[in-house]
Amino acid sequence: MRNYEPNKILNIALAGHSGSGKTSVAESILYLTGNIDRLGKIADGNTFLDFDPEEIKRKVSVLSAVVPIEWKNTKINLIDTPGLFDFAGGVAEGIRVADSVLAVVSGKDGIDVGTEKVVKMATDQGKTKMFFVNGLCDESARFYRVFEDLKSTFGPAVCPVVVPYIENGKAEVYVNLFEYKAYKYSAGGKVVQVDMPDMGGRFEGLREAIREAVAETSEELMDKYFEGEEFTPEEIILGVSQGVRDGSIIPVFCGDAHNTFGIDQLLNSLVWLAPKADFDKEVGTDINGEPVEISVSSDGAAAAIVFKTVIDPFVGKMSFVKVISGKIAPDTQLVNMRTGSTERVTKVLTVKGKKQEDAKFIGAGDIGALPKLNNTATGDTLCSPLRKVTLEGIDYPVANLSMAVYADSKDDEEKITQGILKLCEEDPTLKYVHNHETHERVVTGLGEQQLDFVVSKLKSRYNIDVKLQKPKVAYRETIRSTVKVQGRHKKQSGGHGQFGDVWIEFSPCDCDGLEFEQTVVGGSVPKGFFPAVEKGLQDSIKKGPLAGFPVVGLKANLYDGSYHPVDSSEMSFKMAAQIAYKNGLPQAKPVLLEPIGALKVIVPDANMGDVMGEVNKRRGRVLGMEATADGNQQIDAEVPMAEMGDFNTFLRQVTQGRGTYTFDFVRYEEAPANVAQKVIEEANKE
Repeated sequence: MRNYEPNKILNIALAGHSGSGKTSVAESILYLTGNIDRLGKIADGNTFLDFDPEEIKRKVSVLSAVVPIEWKNTKINLIDTPGLFDFAGGVAEGIRVADSVLAVVSGKDGIDVGTEKVVKMATDQGKTKMFFVNGLCDESARFYRVFEDLKSTFGPAVCPVVVPYIENGKAEVYVNLFEYKAYKYSAGGKVVQVDMPDMGGRFEGLREAIREAVAETSEELMDKYFEGEEFTPEEIILGVSQGVRDGSIIPVFCGDAHNTFGIDQLLNSLVWLAPKADFDKEVGTDINGEPVEISVSSDGAAAAIVFKTVIDPFVGKMSFVKVISGKIAPDTQLVNMRTGSTERVTKVLTVKGKKQEDAKFIGAGDIGALPKLNNTATGDTLCSPLRKVTLEGIDYPVANLSMAVYADSKDDEEKITQGILKLCEEDPTLKYVHNHETHERVVTGLGEQQLDFVVSKLKSRYNIDVKLQKPKVAYRETIRSTVKVQGRHKKQSGGHGQFGDVWIEFSPCDCDGLEFEQTVVGGSVPKGFFPAVEKGLQDSIKKGPLAGFPVVGLKANLYDGSYHPVDSSEMSFKMAAQIAYKNGLPQAKPVLLEPIGALKVIVPDANMGDVMGEVNKRRGRVLGMEATADGNQQIDAEVPMAEMGDFNTFLRQVTQGRGTYTFDFVRYEEAPANVAQKVIEEANKE
């Protein structure tokens, strides 16, 4: 494929709710443009862009995929993104580097939560938005109902461009409202122009929707619209073109991807309406943190954003980049602005799904891949040493569902970490920690399906069998009263014996562990043994008297004791301190502390009652509520972390995926007696 200038490149993300047909639209485009010789089907596992074994097995997209196509002297980089909420990281990556977002909507199901999320994400990032209503050959599809829903949901900016003429329940004729031409499609991809059908009053209603959308693009046109004057064809074309580019118009196309109906008109309209790669500027920061504008130009110093990482078993690590300025060719030296290290480009690739082709360079506004950049991660900026600039990264959704990972075989224990870290490199929404307190490996993701994907990938790619379990909670123990106890260690076994004798006062205090002090007078315990006493206590507080959890908030005052001039040693006094701890803490009214987290939930107003009720069920305390800027409600609460294991699943079910939340540890609190008893019993069993 030849290289194109930025004014001839379109970067378009295909996004939308799962099942709306994004991958089928991409497949149809590839077929129509001659990139594939037959249409694959998701159900058959043979589509061009769902090539990962997990996607074939699940019959759904779980990874973003890139494919460039050529149409009417324009290069179009299609970025097919997943529709499942658990794989929203791929959507964030695709939209970050796209100039336009084509939201695919099911003609049967209409607007879904995924549609709303995609439009909001595109709006927040200032991307051009377009709709493609898909699947109109299905007799249950209702284009005009879906179109009215789009207008009522997203406002008068929604503007029809291509609409179907439905006759005898079939949508075989599609009318281009800008061209005022009608085209009939038939099986096998044949399309012929036909006479404009009589659409009655509906046609005038669609024309009115266009006029309404055009009027939104300028005050002058708005005045003309309110005065009842007709727009000229030039005003409509210019108004729509400008409105699409500045986001004040959202064009609507339609068709059926399985039969390629309407796909040619979609492509023609994209070339005409969608902003090219050079339309806008990127704003980055220089080495002093000052904002700097970067034009999408082939003449500038190189600057690129890494938006996706793939670890290919044959090629190795591949970093997908969008070049904002300049060009990247083999032997180009680039600076990674996150690490400060220099990366030398050895090869430049054009990627088409799972296939890679060598390229001479990746130009400004274009997308490609760079293999074997070992110190580069997703979200990094690569730039010329001549102009160091950091581009805006990728705004990933926050992962909240954590599970502990256990190997089925002890032989796989060491391999788990390396395998998961590589998966995290490919999908930055995944988080992984080795909790040394609970001795568990914990992986955190966006949902159950994503974590199931991790399990499957570990098996298929690294031959590691693992199972997921609810992670253990890191409880703490403390005391509520003051006690004075003696710890005496005496042992005689021939020769030098062992002798250490301490009196220690244990009391509660406000600290994260142990606060040690000594008030010994008269030399009853020599100063040289004080560190040994403290060391013995520090070792002891790792396990509390109730269930073996670490002890916090403990003050220990060494106030008396005795020693033997020959038999006393540091080890003897360390042992004496541990005996005092073991004898004293059970008398000091020990209690179990549970971790409490701060919960911030954003939900639609209609779901507030359900969520607040659920927070109360989980022993939480609602602290307050407030309306958000986008019309939702934010609930602030504090909830025990032990109760939040499946909150992710609950929230998704009750809000149909509209709700989001963050949950962060804030402090420890005394656990209720019934909770403490259950935890202690389970810990003692283990």
